[in-house]
Amino acid sequence: MELEITNRLSALGHPQRLAILRLLMRRFPDRLPAGDISRALDLKASTLSNYLSHLMQVGLVTQERSGTSLLYAPDMDALRGTVGYLFNDCCRGRPDLCPPIAPATRPGADPMSQDPFRVLFICTGNSARSIFAETLLRELGGGRFDVHSAGTKPRSELNPFAVKVLEAKGHDVSGLRSKTVAEYQGPEAVPFDFVFTVCDRAANEECPPWPGQPVSGHWGLPDPVQVEGTDAERALAFQAVYGSLRNRILALVALPFDALDAMSLQRAVDDIGKMDDEVRA
Repeated sequence: MELEITNRLSALGHPQRLAILRLLMRRFPDRLPAGDISRALDLKASTLSNYLSHLMQVGLVTQERSGTSLLYAPDMDALRGTVGYLFNDCCRGRPDLCPPIAPATRPGADPMSQDPFRVLFICTGNSARSIFAETLLRELGGGRFDVHSAGTKPRSELNPFAVKVLEAKGHDVSGLRSKTVAEYQGPEAVPFDFVFTVCDRAANEECPPWPGQPVSGHWGLPDPVQVEGTDAERALAFQAVYGSLRNRILALVALPFDALDAMSLQRAVDDIGKMDDEVRA
């Protein structure tokens, strides 16, 4: 076991191999083709192939064939085993020596708590997908969620097609505006309980870890803003993404939060991220 851990740590001592694992973790539970990894990290195909091969040899990354494509994902059992080994062996299992490896208890986990969950949805532009998610959870969450959304781009505005979809569905759009993640970062920022990325580009970007160990989820969906064609075809793309997000939000609000510990809640969020995969095609 010790040799296995040593080999894994040695593999992650290379900054680009570490960057690959970080990307795969940010996109989990997605499985990524090599081309996506190459573009996100600006790596040549041959170089990436060597790095992925090394990560697979030490058991940190898994490979799966889908048609003609090879898809990659982190080996979560291996990662948990590695972190657990370091905690128990190097830290002697003492939380006073090493930070806790389990997420902290969140507001709402205690059935007596009346604090709402703080939730942030992130996309690149905060113009459509994250705005849909913010609106849906705010209106479907029964007052149990303090919901926000933001984009990674410094400037953006609400997409008119997205606004029309929300209005047609009877949502109140008067208070919606496009925001950046900078509004929710900094020493005075209030920690979130959940942070979701709803587009792949935002998940691909290196961001500082959010304080408070929030449950994180990647619910990547195609960007309806990029769809070309007639107004009817573009509107249909926005409707499809709205419908997929609504399904996921309904699944989220139906979770038995009082009965789930933090790790079970994380697994449930990951499972919700796999819903409606046909929308991503």
